[in-house]
Amino acid sequence: MIIGETAGLPPVGPAESRRKAALREGGVLRRFDWPLFGASTALAVVGAVMVWSATRDRTELTGGDPQYFLKRHILNAIVGMALAIGVTALDHKRLRALTPTVYVLSFIGLLAVLSPLGTVVNGARSWIELGGGFSIQPAEFAKLGIVMALAMILAYRPAVRRSKGMLAQIEDRRIDDTRPGGRALVLALLAAAVPMGVISMLPDLGSTMVILAITGGMVVLSGVRLRRLALLTAVVGAGAFAAVKLHLLAQHQINRFAAFADPNLDPQGVGYNTHQARLAIGAGGVFGQGLFKGTQTNGQFVPEQQTDFVFTVIGEELGLVGGLAVLALFAIVLWRGCVIARQATETFPMLLAGGVVCWFAFQMFENVGMTMGIMPVAGIPLPFVSYGGSSMFANFIAIGILENVRLRSTAR
Repeated sequence: MIIGETAGLPPVGPAESRRKAALREGGVLRRFDWPLFGASTALAVVGAVMVWSATRDRTELTGGDPQYFLKRHILNAIVGMALAIGVTALDHKRLRALTPTVYVLSFIGLLAVLSPLGTVVNGARSWIELGGGFSIQPAEFAKLGIVMALAMILAYRPAVRRSKGMLAQIEDRRIDDTRPGGRALVLALLAAAVPMGVISMLPDLGSTMVILAITGGMVVLSGVRLRRLALLTAVVGAGAFAAVKLHLLAQHQINRFAAFADPNLDPQGVGYNTHQARLAIGAGGVFGQGLFKGTQTNGQFVPEQQTDFVFTVIGEELGLVGGLAVLALFAIVLWRGCVIARQATETFPMLLAGGVVCWFAFQMFENVGMTMGIMPVAGIPLPFVSYGGSSMFANFIAIGILENVRLRSTAR
């Protein structure tokens, strides 16, 4: 009896025994991906300073404490790092076993947002107020749940029984085929579509776009056949066309796409955000106006600078050099994620790492792109840099997943 990779847990072989022995003998520190953890931590530190610069004079937000957002951002980062270390310490089998629970809990959180517990912020019902100034955004954790669920589904290979003769040759080909079957692909799309449907009802265009990117990237990484990929692309395109024609998008979302298509459209109305963002970044020049000296930032002309538009603070106060330095830190995170995915010895951890890379890459590109007018304003934070506990926790948990794969599922 030959059992597919995820039909049951694989037996412990010599390679697995060596990995466990290395971990027991102090190999954790040697194999821990310090560039990955260091770059993500550095981004959180940069974010703390930028959030502080954007909010220290916002008395209506800080309640008179100029360091209010600085202290909370640092606290969020510390808690996030602790979560990353906790996920890193999990046994690989345990991480896999927790996947259905994480997915279900994240979906329940999305449903709770639609209940009276949900709070509307900037036109989207995306938050649950917990009291005491704390809130949670379930869509951030839904990204985690979808990455884990899709990795488990797309890595599944049905059990195949060996026999003699021609039937054995046919089944051997099935064993060697690492592509997901049609049933697994449909199940994966449903697993992504159900929470995405709830998120689109909030409406939260940014999170919907991120989940689409995660799903598309992981499907490609799973090795799906080209004809199925082409069909899937056509279906997504038709769905997007139908959403526009049937007026399924909220008016403020349509306005954002209109402002993206025409950067000069109503600079005092729907195009205000992108217009002011470009002014702030352009004012920074090569070396920036100096920390805490940004005229657009101090004048509070750019909205949501501590969250969605935090990159405008970087561009204005640190200039092109500072912006490129931040992008270099993101490049390190993505590079190490790609290396971890490439070195994974099994399909499930490879897809886990690949899904996290797709998530970070698209969200970073979309956030930075919308501040420069090359992407529509979608209302998503810059990973690790923007203020927000839910985003910070989810991002560092994802770093913990990458470190877990690095320690337990990659070739030495």
